[in-house]
Amino acid sequence: MQVLENINYKTVACLFGGIGGGSAGLLKSQVEYGGNVYRYKLLCSIDSDPIACTNHDLITGEQKAVVMDLFRRWQYIDWHGHEPTDDWREMTPWDIWKAFGYQVPSYLFSSPPCKGLSGLLPQGKASSKKYQALNYLTLSGLELALEACEQYGKSVPAVIQLENVPRITSRGKSLLKQIKQLLVKYGYVVSIRADHNLGEIGGLGQNRVRFLIMARHEEQMPNVIYYPERKPLRSIGDVLESLPTPGDMVAGGPLHRLPRLQWKTWMRLSLIPPGGDWRDLNKVDYQNLRVVHEPRSGAFEVADWNKSSRAVTSTAGPGRSNGVTAISDPRLNISGEGKTNILRIQRVTEPSVCVTGAAGPNQGATCISDPRVNTKLHPDSYGVQDWDRTAKTIRSANRIMQAAGSISDPRIADRPGRYTDKFRMQDASEPAGTVTGVTDVQSGAQLLADPRIKSTPRADTMGVQGWDHVGKTVIGSADVHAAAAAVADPRIPADNEQGVWIIIAQDGTWHRPLTTYELAMLQSFPTHLPDGRPFQLVGCSDAKAREYIGNAVPRDAAIEMGNVVLLAIAHAEAGIGFEMTWNQVWIAPLEEIESVVVH
Repeated sequence: MQVLENINYKTVACLFGGIGGGSAGLLKSQVEYGGNVYRYKLLCSIDSDPIACTNHDLITGEQKAVVMDLFRRWQYIDWHGHEPTDDWREMTPWDIWKAFGYQVPSYLFSSPPCKGLSGLLPQGKASSKKYQALNYLTLSGLELALEACEQYGKSVPAVIQLENVPRITSRGKSLLKQIKQLLVKYGYVVSIRADHNLGEIGGLGQNRVRFLIMARHEEQMPNVIYYPERKPLRSIGDVLESLPTPGDMVAGGPLHRLPRLQWKTWMRLSLIPPGGDWRDLNKVDYQNLRVVHEPRSGAFEVADWNKSSRAVTSTAGPGRSNGVTAISDPRLNISGEGKTNILRIQRVTEPSVCVTGAAGPNQGATCISDPRVNTKLHPDSYGVQDWDRTAKTIRSANRIMQAAGSISDPRIADRPGRYTDKFRMQDASEPAGTVTGVTDVQSGAQLLADPRIKSTPRADTMGVQGWDHVGKTVIGSADVHAAAAAVADPRIPADNEQGVWIIIAQDGTWHRPLTTYELAMLQSFPTHLPDGRPFQLVGCSDAKAREYIGNAVPRDAAIEMGNVVLLAIAHAEAGIGFEMTWNQVWIAPLEEIESVVVH
């Protein structure tokens, strides 16, 4: 293991850190500049959910999560619908300062709750007092953090970043105006955009468009922050290919369990083409397989293995989400190598497909439906005549494919020039013939009529027992080849019966739900926890685990965003205010922004 020297650690704190997608990524960020290696030291991750905090420390391997409810009193009442409990109190800047370890972080990363700002929530609910109180955390959490840093640390973070859903630009317009005013008041240059694709930033297997605020403190960092390099999106198959088989909870952990869906749901998934959703069921026999309700767009969507995934959302099932939750998995090898010529039968009336070097029909060598066998061959072609019957008429044909030119000759043992022991079957009750050095029954190696092996299997072999009969005695060698070890099972699944079934779709793949473990991998969480176990979350249901994962900042995107902030901090320490580069600027110097506005 390489030991790095001259490491310059920069502090980072996370507000509303959840299960630690952002924290895990920032802890992996690293840049080298001026002979030094720059990394982050995590001060804390604040969240009101104790289970999320437990899993944050489980995933990051650091005990830095702090359970803290950042609601103001009025927010608590509006959200919960009642007065706070006796043990609840409103947090103060001093509480934040203690959580920060009594120091001002270099980088403050905030990912406040987005449920009330998301398009998944109906407008009526989003406008209610309950969700307006939740939305206000985007501003109140930031206010508390800045007050704590200024009041007790006499400074503020050099960089502040806030992540949320794009719909915040409409549903949280007034909040954004207040946030910008707050940041400008503290001396920040602010970039507010809702077109950041974290999938491209992190090179993920999903499209994940998000809203980001990036604020650079002008006094501490007069130089620019560059935008992360955009990477090509990966397909879902690229991410899932190396993972354990779905349902393998030994290798993939408890989150890799396939959900038990109703039989009719499995049928529906198998009928939906890759990239389609429930609306495609109208193109099949909808009288028998119609969807009786109209979920939002994307429900029952089957993702294409070779394309990038849609954004991972926090809902728990394929019928209740507008995010992708199922995939057409080609790894059943139904199509072998994927060649379309395997066992291909060509029409004789059409041009041939491309001739390849395949050696057999199972490898792609094509076959043909040749009509000439039925139209030009004589009925006696390849005929084998019976020894005991009169021969057919002798004609001029001299090949077996043109006439019945073969016979079943019984004189195999009497032909001149052959040994008499060929195919000899000896009697077990008589002395054996002379043992010779031959090894083949056709050359004289003798056979024996052994009476110790019965000519018929024992009773009950291949036995199929009736479902409503008493079972036969279970023996130690119970097997369909040795006992009545089969049963006539009448339990064909009912439409609403839940289970895990493999139904091969028309494209030769298994249209199945993505497991929670696979959704975590699409969010670029590590395959294994620091303690060596497969990635998993503790203390919550599978549905809640999906919510945590869907709400998380993708780890690989956080790595890249953390890298550009580290580089900007390194440039600021080195006094680099300007340099020639092709890199895209995220936040330009204040003078440049003002000049653009003036002109």
